[in-house]
Amino acid sequence: METQLDPMKDDLPLMANTSYMLVKHYVLDLDVDFKSKVIEGNIVLFFETGSQYMKTSSSGKECCQSQFDETCKIGASEPCHFPMMNVSSCSSKTEYNDSAVSGKEEEANSDENSNHSNNEQASGISSSKDCCDIENHGNKDFLLVLDCCDLSVLKVEEVDVAAVSGIEKFTRSAELPGVSKELENLRNWIVHELVTLPANRWKERLYYFTHCSQAPGCGELLFSTGTWSLEIRKLGIQTPADFPHAIRIWYKTKPEGRSVTWTTDQSGRPCVYTMGSPINNRALFPCQEPPIALSTWQASVRTAAGFVVLMSGENSAEPVQLREGILNWYYYVSMPMPASTFTIAVGCWQEVKQQSFKQTAAIKTNPEFSLPSSQTDFRWREEICGHVEYPCRFQNPAARLQAVIPYRVFAPRCLMESCEEYLLQLIPQCLSAAYATLGTHPFSRLDVLIVPSNFSSLGMA
Repeated sequence: METQLDPMKDDLPLMANTSYMLVKHYVLDLDVDFKSKVIEGNIVLFFETGSQYMKTSSSGKECCQSQFDETCKIGASEPCHFPMMNVSSCSSKTEYNDSAVSGKEEEANSDENSNHSNNEQASGISSSKDCCDIENHGNKDFLLVLDCCDLSVLKVEEVDVAAVSGIEKFTRSAELPGVSKELENLRNWIVHELVTLPANRWKERLYYFTHCSQAPGCGELLFSTGTWSLEIRKLGIQTPADFPHAIRIWYKTKPEGRSVTWTTDQSGRPCVYTMGSPINNRALFPCQEPPIALSTWQASVRTAAGFVVLMSGENSAEPVQLREGILNWYYYVSMPMPASTFTIAVGCWQEVKQQSFKQTAAIKTNPEFSLPSSQTDFRWREEICGHVEYPCRFQNPAARLQAVIPYRVFAPRCLMESCEEYLLQLIPQCLSAAYATLGTHPFSRLDVLIVPSNFSSLGMA
């Protein structure tokens, strides 16, 4: 039996085996349905082979045994389900800053083809116990473990990134000696080249992530779900280096999922947003949560017209109409961050507009919001950052002198007047005070959203 944990008292279990496979980028493609209170769609994960595997494999030792031993302690998992779907892949040539839209899947979940549990039990993926038995008998298929909870996983497949137009530029170095010509290894090499692009090519990187995420699938993978994990493997693949480095997971959230709150705003209109507590984003998408798991992401979210989608992205998204009554919102981040920092809020929010240019002018001329020249000079001479490579604002002279970053305020209709009168005056003062105390803002913009007071504020800290 799996250990039953109380998220209000116990630490969340870190199930993901990040030492062997590390997510570097997520691409989410989702639909929000307020009638069923479900967010559904797919997520594409791009991996890099973990450092622990690289160490053990280079020393000639067995790489995956310790992870299998740990998995054996998890307990029984739920049986696998493979709903058969006709998935229409989008082939539109969208630019990196356009909305990344993939086709809506058509589900055909008949009793005849939706449950492959008999076959999967025979192959040893239906439970962790079966996995251990197979390990003991010499079948050492690698098992990828992701953190997730309260999700309905429908299908997992490998993504054929080699089918993307223009991707050949990333395969040229694969012609070097020692690089296998096998198609599976070529796909992994493409992902490796993509995730290791230098920071100053982040737009190109995002462009190809978008198109790779829309590439067709090239084979379903075996999977099983437990209370706190999603376990995936491919028959005959024994090492993380050979495991598919780009996979697509089709899934649905559950109305009772503990990562999002379905409620009404202060005006009585329906809304949904991430709480950040008590289980982070595990009930929103499969992810990796150990501290080493820092990744970038991009997301396309479709919802009915009249709803506004806000996310913790670097861009101020503008909706694109896909068809009558349906809008698409696209956000991205180029700073690697924990999956728990992904936030989403969908509701009938309205933007509280600035009254006039006078407010901004007052901020610039008010001595309270200006730094002494000596302190300004000091900011120019800050030491070089020691974090992983990404387009860092601390290295941008203009950004380092920006006391008030661009910001927007959203609220339900009934609070518009109050926000305009009080909040708009307060935010620039807070931003300037934070800048004077802590220095350069790490992010380029800020969205402030007023949500209902039905959660613990500490969960959003």
